[in-house]
Amino acid sequence: MGFLAGKRAFIVGVATDRSIAWGIAQAMHREGAELAFSYVNDKMKERVEPLAQSLGAHLTMPLDVTVDSQTDAAFERLGREWGGLDIVVHAVAYAPREALTGSFAEATSREGFRIAHDVSSYSLTALARGARPLMAARNGALLTLTYLGAVRSIPGYNVMGLAKASLEANVRFLAADLGPEGIRVNGISAGPIKTLAAAGIPGFRKMLGRVAEIAPLRRNVTLEHVGNAAAFLCSDLAAGITGEILYVDSGFSTVGMSFPQEAEG
Repeated sequence: MGFLAGKRAFIVGVATDRSIAWGIAQAMHREGAELAFSYVNDKMKERVEPLAQSLGAHLTMPLDVTVDSQTDAAFERLGREWGGLDIVVHAVAYAPREALTGSFAEATSREGFRIAHDVSSYSLTALARGARPLMAARNGALLTLTYLGAVRSIPGYNVMGLAKASLEANVRFLAADLGPEGIRVNGISAGPIKTLAAAGIPGFRKMLGRVAEIAPLRRNVTLEHVGNAAAFLCSDLAAGITGEILYVDSGFSTVGMSFPQEAEG
């Protein structure tokens, strides 16, 4: 029996089988959780439903996190179908492509800033508001995904870095607010992984190479690495952890300085 047996988890943000959210879903399924999935539009529905069915999940629903009525409808349906909810995985982030192209100051418009923060940070608060009643007396857990760009400048990450910084503050404030009800809120700051979202970040291939060269483990992380950490954080094994950002990045974030590796010969 897995350590998530009996838990019900709502996964928001799967786009393809290379999504970090998919790696999390696989790990949670392996550990015995019952899953439900959302999709942002009809195009994504065609991708998400077969993936959901492959894990025995029959509950999928539309959810554009910028539309409050869709958020309300999603949690109303979860309440009807399940009665309660134990886990919400928030794997949603977006900034207009032009905001990730060029220098930060030149690329960051007021509208781009607003969109990035709305989709990437406020949506966690919106999901928490919807999940809260369904998590009553269930010791629920919310989990989000962030990145090192929240606390360090990363070339090309631009306004997404600001949105992720907001998201990490969101984790702390929600943890303080919901903690008295037994609801935990945490984030995972994953190292770079080849996903659909990462494809929009200029220089991403260079980023992968640099991390593999410098990180203490000398490798990039995988969907499985992040999925396993997420399953743990949302389980009762992590009952004493809330308001935290867990780095799953082969130790890259701990390195302050590096020198070129000497060639072997």
